[in-house]
Amino acid sequence: MTIKEIKEKNLLLFECISGSKAYGLDLPTSDTDIKGVFVLPEQQFYGLDYLPQVNDEKNDEVYYELKRFVELLYKNNPNLLEMLASPKECILYQHPLFEQLTTELFLSKYCKDTFAGYAMTQIRKARGLNKKITNPMESERKNVLDFCYVQYEQGAVALQSWLDQEDCQQEQCGLVKIPHMKDVYGLYCDNKNQLDYQGIVKLKTVDTILLSSIPKGEKQAAILYFNQDGYRKYCKDYKQYWDWVNKRNDARYASTIAHGKNYDAKNLMHTFRLLDMAQEILETQKVQVRRPNRAELLAIRQGEYEYDDLIAQAEAKLAQIEIVYQNTKLPNEPNKEKIQAVLVEIRKEFYKNK
Repeated sequence: MTIKEIKEKNLLLFECISGSKAYGLDLPTSDTDIKGVFVLPEQQFYGLDYLPQVNDEKNDEVYYELKRFVELLYKNNPNLLEMLASPKECILYQHPLFEQLTTELFLSKYCKDTFAGYAMTQIRKARGLNKKITNPMESERKNVLDFCYVQYEQGAVALQSWLDQEDCQQEQCGLVKIPHMKDVYGLYCDNKNQLDYQGIVKLKTVDTILLSSIPKGEKQAAILYFNQDGYRKYCKDYKQYWDWVNKRNDARYASTIAHGKNYDAKNLMHTFRLLDMAQEILETQKVQVRRPNRAELLAIRQGEYEYDDLIAQAEAKLAQIEIVYQNTKLPNEPNKEKIQAVLVEIRKEFYKNK
């Protein structure tokens, strides 16, 4: 099913403008996001082809089937509560039956975790992005040898420095495990290539060090330490960093770099919006989609604040939300039986009039 079919078959219950334009935080370059609610044809709903959602290729337009819409509302999903509380000027279509669904029916203490909890994930995301921006990784991937060190006098030197000093290649070396010492090895060097050592590592084929059979009587040249935990962390960080580079939105990243504060300003703007809404809902039991502090939020989006200051403010807001949560008049959870009765009634009436 397509969005066009939903409308042609008169299956639409609700349609609205969402996102930045609903919040009043849009810029001249902002896209128009559309969301909606539809009802599946009766036969399809009762059959095996239940369809919970329909969207366009870019996900700029998303339409939820009634059952899925109500399920997410029951969980206090922020996006769908915002849909339900859409400003009048953002509502493009509303079926009379849709009026039975109100925010009062769904709001509960769940909102703390869905609004403020989601904001917390955005803060962690902002920290991760800040770390990636301020600590870029070279495209050439390090290997095992870069995490090996040789005991030297009262300290240690990088393996490659030791090899250069000894005029020995890593392929001419042999390692044996030293018992009871984690990641520590005896290092032997065969400059004359007579002992068939395995080398320290097979670059590009084996992602760890190699052990060799050492003939009796051979003199140990040094003690080698392989920082295996550090290497594993590096590999994980390297993959995450370059996955991010390859998948990032270049236009948005350019905007992030342009303001020079090393954070995704749009992401943090919405973080503060969510935190504000979480506190408002807990205090007033109402969802206010159009943001009254537009100027403040847009200042965040324009990179007018320092990253550390924003994180500190966000954490202070989270602490305040915890206090408000203890005194809210919201129920612990929505009234499931009442919601189910409304859901059934809407669907029955909709099918009756088809």
